Amino acid sequence: MRLFVALDLPSEVLDAIGELIARLKPLCKSARWTQPEGMHITLKFIGPAIADADAQKLAAARAALATVRSEAPVEIHFRGVGFFPDTRRPRVVWCGVAASPNLAPLAADVERALEPLGIPREGRAFVPHLTLARFKSFEDTGRLVHAAEGLKDTDFGSARETEFHLYESLLKPSGAEHRKIASYPFVKAGG
Repeated sequence: MRLFVALDLPSEVLDAIGELIARLKPLCKSARWTQPEGMHITLKFIGPAIADADAQKLAAARAALATVRSEAPVEIHFRGVGFFPDTRRPRVVWCGVAASPNLAPLAADVERALEPLGIPREGRAFVPHLTLARFKSFEDTGRLVHAAEGLKDTDFGSARETEFHLYESLLKPSGAEHRKIASYPFVKAGG
């Protein structure tokens, strides 16, 4: 069982990202493009730390996630296009995420809640983004990199999130399919 915790995206943002992908897709045939309906902002990738048969550990994870709270909703703006690790040797093309200051602490709180269950913390810093595509090689990415230069300030919409979700990722020949297991309102009463 591959699990992750994430924030959903509003349909307007998904539509705008879908239009962007449709424009960029012809520029790089070797890219593996993400389906917009499967996009989310990952707060914590749990991975296979909870085995399929481990219902008790899954119940404990669900209970731990229910304790995570924030003082206010997370405000998110989706803007710009960039590359990891850089434009010379891109492996991922992403849409930028600018969020209110409480997003990173929310992700850290999710990690802290799950750590006692044997789910290790992420070694890298939390960098919110939307993965648009992944590259196996960077040889035919030149046209895409050039086109992305003109998209650095493009606005794809915004969101105001008050709950996060636990998802199961099912790997299929057609790509990953995500199934929502549970939702968690995280804003404290009066927030």
